Amino acid sequence: MLTGLLALTTMGIARADDLLKAKVGVLRLSSSAPVFIAQDKGYFRDAGLDVELKFFDAAQPIAVATASGDVDFGVTAFTAGLYNLAGKGVLKVIGGMSREKAGFPLIGYFASNNAYAAGLKTPKDLAGKRIAVTQVGSSFHYSLGLLADKYGFKLGDVKVLPMQSLSNAAAALKGETVDAALLPVSTARKLMDDNGAKLLGWVGDETPWQLGAVFASPKALANKALVTKLLGALERADREYHDVILAAVTDGKAPINDKTKPLLEIIAKYTNLPVEQVVGNCAYIDPDGKLDVKNVANQIGWLQEQGFVDKGFTADAIIAKDYVKPD
Repeated sequence: MLTGLLALTTMGIARADDLLKAKVGVLRLSSSAPVFIAQDKGYFRDAGLDVELKFFDAAQPIAVATASGDVDFGVTAFTAGLYNLAGKGVLKVIGGMSREKAGFPLIGYFASNNAYAAGLKTPKDLAGKRIAVTQVGSSFHYSLGLLADKYGFKLGDVKVLPMQSLSNAAAALKGETVDAALLPVSTARKLMDDNGAKLLGWVGDETPWQLGAVFASPKALANKALVTKLLGALERADREYHDVILAAVTDGKAPINDKTKPLLEIIAKYTNLPVEQVVGNCAYIDPDGKLDVKNVANQIGWLQEQGFVDKGFTADAIIAKDYVKPD
C-alpha cells in the first residue's frame, strides 16, 4: 500500500512538473473576469498550465512588463504605450477581452460634486473642463477623445490631467482638484456610494469600442503550445462568463442566484469587492474571445493623429493572426 501511495505521489509531482509556467499581468477589475474564473476553477491547470497572476494598478505598466519579459502575457486595456511597444515588435495581440458596449457599465464619466453643482450634468458638458485620466494615451483618454468627436468639441480644449493610477484619479475627483474623471465602475462605486462624485454617463452607451485584449511577449509567442493552452483556457472561461453572467444582466446588473453566485464570488475575490458591487461591474466580453480588429485599426489611426502613437505601422503589424479571431 505504501508503495502505491509513493507511486501516486510521484505521478502527481510529475504532472505538476509537466505544467507549462506562465505569468499573466492583470488589473483587479471585472474586465479581467475570465482570467479570474480560469485561475480559480482550474481551467489553466486543466489546459496544462501553472499560471501566476501579477496585479498592477494601471494598464500601461502591464504592457511594459510584457515587453520586458517580467510577465509572459498581459490582459488589460489598449493604451498608446501598448501600441507603441507593439509597433516595435516587442509584444503582439493574441485575443480580445473587454468591450465598451451599451447596457454593460464599465468606464464612466464622473463629475466632482462642486462641478456638478456648477452645471456639469452630462458627458457633453465635459468640454473645457479639467479631467483626470490615468495616463496620456490611456483607454480613458481615448474614450474622452471619442466623446469629443461625437459632440463636436476639441480635445485640445479639455485640460487632461494624467494621474498615473486609478486610485490617484479617484482621489483627485473626491478632493475637488479636478472637475471630472473617467474611471471604471469598480473604482468609482465607493465614490458614488459615499456621495463623493456624480455619475454623468457610461462610455459604452456613448461610444462603444474594443477596450481590452490579451497580448503576449515574443518569448511567449515562440512557444506555440503555451499560447494555445492559455487561449483555450480563457475561451472556456469567456463562454462560461458570457452564458452565465452576461446573459442574465438586466439594466446593467447581474442577478445573484444559484447559477450566477459562484462566478460572481470568484470575481469579487480577485477584485476585492463585495458581490453586491460586482453585479453592476460586469464588463461585456465576447463569448469566443473575438477581437474587433476594425476598431483596433481605428484606435491606432486616432492615436497616431493625436501624436500619441508612432506612425509607420498598422493593426496588421501588431496582431498575431495565427491566434486572433476577428469579429
